[in-house]
Amino acid sequence: MSNVSYYTAEGLKKLKAELNHLRDVERPKASQAIAEARDKGDLSENAEYDAAKEAQGLLEMKISKLEATVANARLIDESQLDTSKVLVLSTVKLKNQNNGTEMTYKLVAESEADLKSGKISVNSPIGKGLLGKKVGDTAEITVPNGTLKFEILEITRA
Repeated sequence: MSNVSYYTAEGLKKLKAELNHLRDVERPKASQAIAEARDKGDLSENAEYDAAKEAQGLLEMKISKLEATVANARLIDESQLDTSKVLVLSTVKLKNQNNGTEMTYKLVAESEADLKSGKISVNSPIGKGLLGKKVGDTAEITVPNGTLKFEILEITRA
C-alpha cells in the first residue's frame, strides 16, 4: 500500500537533496569502509567488517524508504487551495478556549513539520483535529494530557 504525501516545492526539493546525498556521498563511504575492513584480514573475527556491513544495510534501508517517499510524493499548488476550510498547507489562526491564547500553525506533511517555525504535521493529533474545519468552528482535540478546544479564527494560504 502506498502512502501518498503532499509536499510544498521546498519540502520536496529538500527530500530529493537528502536522497541524492545518501546515494552519492554516504553509499560510496559505506562501500569504502567495507573494503578497508576486508583488507584487514580474517573476516570471521573482524568486528570492523561486521559493523561496516551492518551500517551499509541500515543506509540501504534508509535510501529505500526515501525512494518510496519520493515516488509517492505529490506537489501541491498552494494557489489552488480552498481557504474556506482547513486543508494541507493551510495556515490556521487558532484561539485556545482553555486559556485564551492565540497561535498560528501551518499544516504540512510529516517530514516538513517543525514546531519552532509553526509547521505542524497533518498526521499529528492537532493537525487531524483541524482538517476540514471552517472559520468559527470549534475543534475539540484529544491529546495525551487531555482535551484542547480551539476556535478557528482565520484560514489563509500564507
